[in-house]
Amino acid sequence: MICLTLLLWCSPAFADPAFIPSPLPADHVYAGGWEHFVGGGVAILDCDQNGFPDFVVAGGENPMRLFRNRTTSAGADLAVEIGDFPKLTGVTGSYPLDIDNDGWQDLVVLRVGANVLLKGGPGCRFEDRTQQWGFEGGDAWSTAFSATWEAGRDRPTLAIGNYVNRSDPDGPFEACDENELHRPVEGAFEKQVLAPGFCALSMLFSDWDRSGVADLRISNDRHYYVRGGSEQMWAMPNLTLRNGAGWEPISIWGMGIASQDLTGDGRPEVMLTSMGDQLLQFATPEGYQTAPFEIGTFAQRPYIGDDGRPSTGWHAEFGDVNNDGLVDLFIAKGNVDQMPGNAMADPNNLLMQDTSGRFFERGGVAGIASVARSRGAGLTDFNLDGRLDLVVVNRRAPLELYQNVTPDTGNWIAVLPQQSGPNRHAIGAWVEVRAGRKSWTKEITAGGGHVSGASGPIHFGLGNAESAEFRILWPDGAASPWQKTDANQAIQVAR
Repeated sequence: MICLTLLLWCSPAFADPAFIPSPLPADHVYAGGWEHFVGGGVAILDCDQNGFPDFVVAGGENPMRLFRNRTTSAGADLAVEIGDFPKLTGVTGSYPLDIDNDGWQDLVVLRVGANVLLKGGPGCRFEDRTQQWGFEGGDAWSTAFSATWEAGRDRPTLAIGNYVNRSDPDGPFEACDENELHRPVEGAFEKQVLAPGFCALSMLFSDWDRSGVADLRISNDRHYYVRGGSEQMWAMPNLTLRNGAGWEPISIWGMGIASQDLTGDGRPEVMLTSMGDQLLQFATPEGYQTAPFEIGTFAQRPYIGDDGRPSTGWHAEFGDVNNDGLVDLFIAKGNVDQMPGNAMADPNNLLMQDTSGRFFERGGVAGIASVARSRGAGLTDFNLDGRLDLVVVNRRAPLELYQNVTPDTGNWIAVLPQQSGPNRHAIGAWVEVRAGRKSWTKEITAGGGHVSGASGPIHFGLGNAESAEFRILWPDGAASPWQKTDANQAIQVAR
């Protein structure tokens, strides 16, 4: 049995969340056959460094697209335009990451076929540097990614998760491909095989036990490994599979990973999307334990309409949507294609947390209950008004962009740590915030989600607190001093 020790606090009632569709300059559809049943991700990054986040969207058989943020000023209505971008098809998703430590976000592009590393630069210009950086793109069906900075290395370690082995004549069932770790060596990356592979659809480097080392968690799709597989945790740096001692493998139709400290103990909880039950696991000193059903996060069936078949979860993401100081949860939903055992009209979830630590569905009230076949997504403050907006990628249906117009939201801050040398954007750092008797902790990671990731300020809702204190626990373990700040602003913290 799990005992939740959530810190209750008194705060005024905040309004229900509200979103409105934001116009797009053109429809963008994640399309394709069997090899694009999964995938369909979005990468969020400020590619021109003007403060307003942009995003790059996978297209499957269609070319991937860059949407540049053209919002006129902070708090104005959200506006985007299509930007110039290298023509790449077969893309399942991408992740922002400053690979060469020049301060500009690059992109790791996952594909059905050779993966690509794109160097970012001024004006949202991207150039293929796969060969120049000594990266082996391969020819697999890549569907998961995460990155970490290992001690003493000047570039990141890249983990690539692969799905079904397309060349196996006995497939697709029980034909899961092996995964890959690419470690930096002088002028290149050295590839190591992670086997066995169980059809990865999400992976995340996280210092889940606060040991100072980020291990690699992989969420796998039992639909194709069928039997004998499970979720995996590779212990770094020696790449050994954990089993027992706080890590109990489970078998699910794993599709997405999200992490967030929900209990205030400094250890990140983990949300795992799947078919049917969505599994929230609480971190305890003894390891992970599945949340009780009563917490409200299982979201196993559609909450509107009369389709009572099980839901299919993809991208999950935590974020405080109404800035009440309580972290909420978005889950993208949608049938794989025409799977008869699962719901076809499967609305996306917006689960709002209350002061008891329980979550309640508000997707319909919020206006984001799309029943398209959703895949990847992102919660980000696109128009810099302090409220998290939403972008959702759909399979065989147009991309959706929503502006958060929730009235009477609470206060907030956003913190962007920066450091010189390798790992400019402090992947692996922890941001701690406190206001009154309430505190929050967030790890800066690269990866997770469903082929979707973001780089930018870390957002914290503060409720009615008008000021807060924050500090950074840098990736090497050094702690910055506590700093006080007024609410409702973004702060860049230089080490």
